[in-house]
This record gives sequence, C-alpha cells and structure tokens, in this order.
Amino acid sequence: MNRIRSLALLGAATLTAGGLTVLATGTAQAADVNVARNGGFESGLAGWSCSAGSGAAVSSPVHTGAGALKATPAGSDNARCGQSVTVKPNSTYTLSAQVQGSYVYLGATGTGTQDVSTWTPGSGSGWQKLSTTFSTGPNTTQVTVYTHGWYGQPAYTVDEFSVFGPDGGGGTDPGPSVPGAPGGAAVSGQSANGLALSWNAVGGAGGYHVYQDGVRVQTVSSASAQITGLAPATSYAFQVSAYNAAGEGPRSAPVTGTTTGGGGDPNPNPSVPRHALTGYWQNFDNGATVQKLSDVSAQYDIIAVSFADATTTPGAITFNLDSAGLGGYTVAQFKADIAAKKAAGKSVILSIGGEKGTISVNDPASANNLANSAYALMQEYGFSGIDIDLENGLNPTYMTQALRSLSSKAGSSLVITMAPQTIDMQSTQGGYFKTALNIKDILTVVNMQYYNSGSMNGCDGKVYSQGSVDFLTALACIQLEGGLDPSQVGIGVPASPSGAGSGYVSPTVVGNALDCLARGTGCGSFKPSKTYPGLRGAMTWSTNWDAKAGHAWSNAVGPKVHALP
Repeated sequence: MNRIRSLALLGAATLTAGGLTVLATGTAQAADVNVARNGGFESGLAGWSCSAGSGAAVSSPVHTGAGALKATPAGSDNARCGQSVTVKPNSTYTLSAQVQGSYVYLGATGTGTQDVSTWTPGSGSGWQKLSTTFSTGPNTTQVTVYTHGWYGQPAYTVDEFSVFGPDGGGGTDPGPSVPGAPGGAAVSGQSANGLALSWNAVGGAGGYHVYQDGVRVQTVSSASAQITGLAPATSYAFQVSAYNAAGEGPRSAPVTGTTTGGGGDPNPNPSVPRHALTGYWQNFDNGATVQKLSDVSAQYDIIAVSFADATTTPGAITFNLDSAGLGGYTVAQFKADIAAKKAAGKSVILSIGGEKGTISVNDPASANNLANSAYALMQEYGFSGIDIDLENGLNPTYMTQALRSLSSKAGSSLVITMAPQTIDMQSTQGGYFKTALNIKDILTVVNMQYYNSGSMNGCDGKVYSQGSVDFLTALACIQLEGGLDPSQVGIGVPASPSGAGSGYVSPTVVGNALDCLARGTGCGSFKPSKTYPGLRGAMTWSTNWDAKAGHAWSNAVGPKVHALP
C-alpha cells in the first residue's frame, strides 16, 4: 500500500545570442549542449552498449521521434545500457531521460566526485521523466552514463536520454530548439462540468502543457485536451504551451470557454453505511487474484482503487487502468463497473499513494492541483472520493487545504478515507493525525494499517506487539480518545499472510477486536474504559488477496462489521 539550465552572474543582466550566453559585463560563455550521442535512439543502439544483449531499439512505445530503447532484465542481469560521454572538468551536468517501466534507474559513474543515480518505482504504465545532476572532478574528461532495470522485473523503455552541460569536445547530438507558441486554440464540447480544448500542432514539440486560469492543469502528447471537473455555468481562460527536450516554449493567446448550466449527478454517490467494510482493489497483478471491480465481493462497502499516478505537475494525479495486466479489462468496462457498484450502494474511491507513491502536497499550488485533478477524475470515472495512503508523510496544512477544496467542489457526499501507518497515529501532533482532526467534519474514516509495524504504544502507555487483539484495540483507543469520532475509526489488516510482510491476524482476532471496542467483550489484557458502538468497521489489503484465499476474510469479517451495534 506517479525535467536547459540558465547562467547567471550576481548583479549582471544576461542576453542570449545564438549559442552564447552574453553577460552585461562583456563576458560570454557557451550554452549547455547534450553531450550524449543518439539519446533518442533514432540510430538504433549506435553509441550504446547493453549487458548480455539485453537491449534493443524499438519503434513502439516511443516518447518522441521514431525510436526508443527497450531492455529486458533476466536472471542476475539488470539490463544495463550505457555510453561514455566526453565532459569538461570541474563542471556540472544534468542527466535526464523519459522512462517507462518498473524500477528504472538512471545514473553516472566515474565522475571524479560523487557518482549519482536516481530511479522510479513506477507502475510500468505511462512515461515518467527521471533527472539528476552530477559534477566532474578536476581531471575528469570521460563519464559513463547508464540506465538499467531491476532483477525479476519486466522490460523497461527509455527515450530522450540527455546529458546537458558544457561541451567536452567529444561530439554531441544537435540540441532541439524550444518550440513556438501553439496557434488556433479553440474551445468546444461544452458541458456542465467539462470543456474540450484543441489547438494547432507545433513542429518539434514533444508534448503540450495546458493552463487553466494561469495554473497548469494537464500535460498531453496530442493537440487536444478534455478539461473536466469544472463548475457549471462558469467561464475559464485557457492557454497552451509546447515543450521538448530544450524546454517549454511561450504560451498561446488566451481562449475562454464557459460551461453550461448544471444539472444533477445522474449517478450520485451512495451514503456510506454506519458500519462499513473497506477493501483495496489492485490495479496491477502481483500474484494475487486478478479482479475486475465487478468481481469484488458484495461484503465490501468501500472499494479503494489502488493507485492514482503522479504527474509532472506537483500535487496533480491521474489514473491509468492497467488493462493489459488485468486481462484486457477496458476503461469502458471499468467505468460501467463503478456505476454498477454505486447503484448497489457501494462507494468506489481512488487511493493516492501506497508503498511506491511519490505524490507531495507542500504548498498552495500543489494543494490546488491535487483538488482539481482529483475532482476531474471523480467526474471522468465516477469515483465517490479519495483515499490518502501517503507512506512518506504529509504536510497537514496543505493536505487540509487540498481536501477542503475538493470537498467544496464535490459536495457533502464526498468520501474521504485515510490509511496511515501505526507510527503516524501515535500522537495528535503527527501530520496524519493533525490532518484527520483538521477535516473531521468531512472525514469518512481512518483505517490505520495495523501491519508491517513494530511494537507501538497503546493509549494506556503500555507497549504492544502487532499480531494480537491488544495491538488492535489499544492503538485504536489512541484515535478514539484523541479526537476522532468512533464512526471515523476502522481497523486495517491484511486479508491473508501474503498481503503484508508482517502483522497478519486471523479474522477471529479482528472480530474479537471489533467486539472489544464496540461491546466490551472479546478483549485481551487491554480493555478500554468505555465502549464505542459507533465504530465504523474494518479494512483490508486487499480484495485480491482476499479472493486468492477464497474470500475467507470478507466472508468472516464482513458480517461481523455489519452486525455491530
């Protein structure tokens, strides 16, 4: 549980002339160049060397142009491909590439200073940009740059590989020029919550950024975009810019579009029941049973689709259905299944984060981006809300801002859940706990993960080890006595031993913990001073692991939850 550097001199203005950056002081310095060769793989693997014959030039998928590198790890080989580039001593270079796949690495060795690497734990769907910088030593003229995958993982793809910095004299790829401003921007396809935006394609563009009222809201590869999540009967101003490896070009002239008058949601969000069972549904195949949403047991009241993907816009999210990994499950089927679940009284929400989540909301702009993009996805797919499962922590100030903004757009039927780790809910001063209390009036439930955890303090000050009824009840007590309503507290556990590294407990133990908290029966050595009959219920990772184990978890815990007082 998903990218040309400027030169400056203090107190000196700069002018750009051809390939030189001319300083007002009269000095000049050569502009950065791409010292990598064949970085777009338009000439096959010329200039590149791949381990064990693992790499090949392919024509699809590509990010731009007609070629890309595809390399496949096998056995103890991580499919490393690299080349030696000529550099200048005592200089700084920016290494970047567009990558696609799980665990794709990018790095440099032999720098003469500190070798560097970066990697993406991507889901394998969609292109992501990796970037890092390195500095060369006083005697360094050659540096090896490389990319590789990871053992046991599928093939990965790389395009637009570049190493920008001072020309070392070893020959370079000709750098592209910054694209011009798109023309012909027009709005069409108005609806109550969306607008269609189109423009003329720009030669040499790798993609386009779409700006709504001055804020970047989308990045697309073609000359059109569907803008969703808008308010009815409201005017919006849009601009578009083109970008490529050389950078982002100027924005287009503004164009205005107005949404139509509103109407009711044809498929409104159902109410979450007093006692609810939550399950995470996997948008990937990791050995658990592959499911369509229609396959998820009817015991689950809230289904958290895992996971949203980060974008190049800070805070903004998107969603990419892994149709191939899910046996040909189409987007149309997925949307229809969400509608059917909602018609059956279930809430289908989009989970943000997870173990490999890289989404950060640390300022007003990223908070606004999260709210806008999340609402757009709710409108596009029919999600009833979102789940916050950020395992690298969160900023309570700006996450609160994002969630309140989303609530103002979506209305009172919005479902917001959280899945913090145990350490996140030990104190009301923690970021997760603060956020939960900040949005208590719009928060649905916090399903803390009582697994993959060490020993933790209970509300009585004693230390409890995971895997016991006391661990569940004494830690839930912290939330219950720390300001959350009982209806906002749920117990999160794995559906089977395969669902987590540690912390699995049998459904019987989960049932005992629910009884202990709601009724005062079935407790272990810890017994709370009062009962919490309004306790929301339980959560599991995942519906897929539950199915793998014959639905043993949901068949036992579901009825228990639904029978709570």
